[in-house]
Amino acid sequence: METKNKKLVNMDLKQYGMFLILIGIFILFAITTKGANAKPVNINNLIMQNGYVVILAIGMLLCVLTGNIDLGVGSVVAVTGSVAGIIMIDLKMNMWVAILAALAVGLLTGLFAGFFIAYLGIPPFVVTLATMLMGRGLTYTLLQAQTKGPFEQSYNFIGAGFLPVIKIPLGPGLANALGGTTIDLISIIVAIIASAALIFSEYRNYSTKKKYDFAVNPTWQIALKLAIMLFIIWFFFVKLALNNGLPFVLLIMVILIAVYGFITSKTVAGRQIYALGGNRKAANLSGIDTNKVFFWVYVNMGFLSSIAGIVLAARNGSATPKAGDGFEMDAIASCYIGGAAVAGGAGTIVGAVVGAFIMGILNNGMSLMGFTTDVQKIFKGMVLLLAVTLDVLSKRKKS
Repeated sequence: METKNKKLVNMDLKQYGMFLILIGIFILFAITTKGANAKPVNINNLIMQNGYVVILAIGMLLCVLTGNIDLGVGSVVAVTGSVAGIIMIDLKMNMWVAILAALAVGLLTGLFAGFFIAYLGIPPFVVTLATMLMGRGLTYTLLQAQTKGPFEQSYNFIGAGFLPVIKIPLGPGLANALGGTTIDLISIIVAIIASAALIFSEYRNYSTKKKYDFAVNPTWQIALKLAIMLFIIWFFFVKLALNNGLPFVLLIMVILIAVYGFITSKTVAGRQIYALGGNRKAANLSGIDTNKVFFWVYVNMGFLSSIAGIVLAARNGSATPKAGDGFEMDAIASCYIGGAAVAGGAGTIVGAVVGAFIMGILNNGMSLMGFTTDVQKIFKGMVLLLAVTLDVLSKRKKS
């Protein structure tokens, strides 16, 4: 019996507790807003309004894993959106030219920051503070403090469009229970595929650990985790199915989450980032080129910032000088709230995404309750401080 107990480990509450917090905050606002935040149209808005924050949080996590942050992402979002706007509105060029130009600007910004950080040894805080100031100034210069728009419908589809739908009627019972007369079959099929993939992934992970005699979570903990995650999946997909189906930006988010989740957990490059954040000297001694790791992390951040800039401009249907204002704070907060360590070396893509949606639910819920953006910033700051404090205190207890 002793041997069996040694092979059991407790669930990582820091990682999976985020899902419970996400559900708890959502339920709290469902009560205070009398269910307004749970309406299908609001769930759709929640996805669309937080798409660019999720994209930035994915890139920011890699910076946080190295023990640093990037303060310039909001300004890069603004610059790339303004470049796309000028090319389409002023130069009357094709949207694909605008998208490629915006991506190029993001990559150049990342190359600029990465060079100073990795090869000149300038602290990331200083370099990204400089890119934040320069980027914001460049945005106002390019746009001349004016808004460029409206954009063509095909471009707006990136941030505000929906994937094809197959609407099927609901019976009276289901219609009353779900609050709609029709539902999108495509959304339900995607929910089934996502659920099957999640269950299969968990089963394979469990089987691999058992095969090699590694420690595993108790069955009840695995079942509880799956139940929570399946509930979240089905809740969101059913709500989307009752509205207009799946937003196109959701497809972008899923692709990025899958790609970067694979990179951080299954590749040498991902393991090198964790090693760098854990102990840079040890990483150097083990043969890792830490300068190269730093460089590509910040180049990647510039690239993802440009994608977020394209999505935001498409969502707004225009490029504005104030675009991306404060986005760096939301991205950084998403990572820390999602369980990333302040000192670096610990954190997951899924955690950062969950953190982004916690921030999004807070914003959305407080807006529905009538709180001003100033009051919302107070609450978001308190949540961020609480998350970081808990991380620091847990580290002290372990040491």
